[in-house]
Amino acid sequence: MAITIPFGLKAHGPAQPSPARKPGSVRRTSTIDMQWPDGPGTQLMLTGRARDLKTPVDGSSPTVLTEDQMRVGVNAATRTIESIESIPTRENLDKMLGARGGGNSRKVLAEALADEAAAGTPLYLMLDDIAGASLVAGFAYSRWMDRDLLVASIKASGGARNMEGICTGFQPGSGALMPDGSSKWNHQVREVDPLPTADDPLGWHPIQEVSGIAMRRARRIDVTIGETIEIDSMFQDSSTTPDGGRVAVHEYRLTATADIVTGKLITINADPRVLPYDECPLASLNVGRIVGTPLSELRTVVLEQFPGTEGCTHLNDAMRALAEVPTLVHALNA
Repeated sequence: MAITIPFGLKAHGPAQPSPARKPGSVRRTSTIDMQWPDGPGTQLMLTGRARDLKTPVDGSSPTVLTEDQMRVGVNAATRTIESIESIPTRENLDKMLGARGGGNSRKVLAEALADEAAAGTPLYLMLDDIAGASLVAGFAYSRWMDRDLLVASIKASGGARNMEGICTGFQPGSGALMPDGSSKWNHQVREVDPLPTADDPLGWHPIQEVSGIAMRRARRIDVTIGETIEIDSMFQDSSTTPDGGRVAVHEYRLTATADIVTGKLITINADPRVLPYDECPLASLNVGRIVGTPLSELRTVVLEQFPGTEGCTHLNDAMRALAEVPTLVHALNA
């Protein structure tokens, strides 16, 4: 049974990843680069960088509030964390060793680094993203390998995963699914520009250019305070390509407002910009369910409100990342 998609509901194409910073704002940016240093099929290395930048009300030189880095080695087959380190170093980080990317790694993370979660640090944002980054990393192969060869190699390694019911895009009847429940390799990718812009090189933290087969997960969260807390956020998964440049397979932009006193969401809007299948943008219609939720509770409430076909894995993570907005609000008020 085909899925009905409302007229006009579609991915609108890549947005500007680095809009002008507003006076009196804090911007959090993060990137996780995913590569296989020893070649395809070997350990996946996640190199993360994140920073909080405060732009004064008078528009003068911005101030770096916090910077974090991480380097995580993940087993390519099992997504198990085999090595992990951060700059600055953190206690209990080694408790993440042996955790498997996904719900298991997030459970271990919440228990082992509860102080980081409470503080809403950039490092916690990246560690929470290990789950999604380790899952999406393999998409990069589709940009560098012949499709038939790639499909053959997947079958030889045990076959493709049954994706039916995983998310809105893979709900039963979706055109994204093969007869066996695996996903079609006809992703609707779009070319994207570099994250920093020439007129604002400070708009993002320093980003190391990568070559060869690689994915990148990028996030930006801008926060200002007026009559309400105002939030402008973007999320993007992109791959390198053999001829240079990058293509995105996932990109969302979120705008939201929250009450200054209670921190509860007043409004939220999800703008799908790049998504692999026609059915994917349907998830954006459901985001109003979390209006009234305190920002600090979004990491858990989003998972409760948007399970399986009720949500999009990537949109869910974009909304969950807003749990750290109170930390950015505190920095603005300091």
